[in-house]
Amino acid sequence: LFIKRFSKNSKTLTTCRQHKGKKAMADRVSLSSMLAKSQQDLPARRMKDSYLEVHLPLGSEPQLREKYLTFHNTVRFGRILEDLDSLAVLISYSHTYNSALKRSPLSIVTALVDKIDMRHHVIYPDCDIKFSGRVTWVGRTSIEAKMHMSQYRDGAYAPVLDATFVMVARDPENKRAAFVNPLKADGPEEEKLLQEGEANKSRRVELSTASLLKVAPTDDERKIIHSLFLNTLDTNTVSFRSRVLPPNSVWMEDAKLKGLEICHPQERNIFNRIFGGFLMRKAYELGWANACSYGGCRPNLVAVDDILFQKPVEIGSLLLLSSQVCYTQGKYIQVRVHSEVFDPLTRQHNTTNVFHYTFISDRDVPNIIPKTYGESMLYLDGKRHFNQTVEP
Repeated sequence: LFIKRFSKNSKTLTTCRQHKGKKAMADRVSLSSMLAKSQQDLPARRMKDSYLEVHLPLGSEPQLREKYLTFHNTVRFGRILEDLDSLAVLISYSHTYNSALKRSPLSIVTALVDKIDMRHHVIYPDCDIKFSGRVTWVGRTSIEAKMHMSQYRDGAYAPVLDATFVMVARDPENKRAAFVNPLKADGPEEEKLLQEGEANKSRRVELSTASLLKVAPTDDERKIIHSLFLNTLDTNTVSFRSRVLPPNSVWMEDAKLKGLEICHPQERNIFNRIFGGFLMRKAYELGWANACSYGGCRPNLVAVDDILFQKPVEIGSLLLLSSQVCYTQGKYIQVRVHSEVFDPLTRQHNTTNVFHYTFISDRDVPNIIPKTYGESMLYLDGKRHFNQTVEP
């Protein structure tokens, strides 16, 4: 009898959730008439209009600390990624705020995490954190938000990280692009930030054009791959098919770690899709675990680079995460995490995100060695991301 009642109540709750989700979406559809027909119809905003400052009282409110605490008494960086994602959305809505409207007709989502640079590797679990940020560049439908995180210690706030997110504005149904307010600079400092934003856009276009998925490696890169290949040949057999692992090295195929997440409604955003910050947290934690396993000690994050959100993740999806150590140099470990959704009914796989993380160990790590051509491309791609992140 209990099971029958539970089953009946469970179906009722599911129906209620579905009804609420449909009603919320129907309400948002009605906002479409409020969208601007062109960017010229929208008033220009200044950078200070979108400035936000948010405090995370880990030191003054110990009960909040549990959510952010690791077993080793440090802060879970995956939670920080979630907070940065939420702040970037709030900053973008502040830039597009219209006091004449009760609700914004825009659906603002994360398109890309351009870069996160760590200025301090240790985040203390018992000290307050301050996030701040503002819009520093806009396109017609896109917004660049720069954020900073600092932590209160020894009587002052010290910088911890700098982050750059790229957001996109969509219509209320999240189906097509929508215009955002233009941005005007006040003074030479803001003009410089605008120019940096334009340069960042050009750099992203250039990197996309030179992607190894589109064009062949450069001459120097081909020489690197051939040298790695020659170093793995068995000198006794002098055969292309006989490969030997060099000393202090690991085959790339042996440096993987995979995970699976069932995407529950608890992690959804207002558009009834999975929250981007949740995806970043899960990918980071898997990448960190792989770097930890590979290096044999707890690594520190150096940078997050070029997280691309290709497709939204629906509620109920099976999210497959695959992390791969793709490049190493000295104490550094470059990890790539690929996420895809799997439909068990159609058996189809669709890529949703690609994440790039640079970690540093407290000791030199083994060299990663590709065996196949596909792995060699991963190696070169990892090297490119590493050079952008670490080398001047």
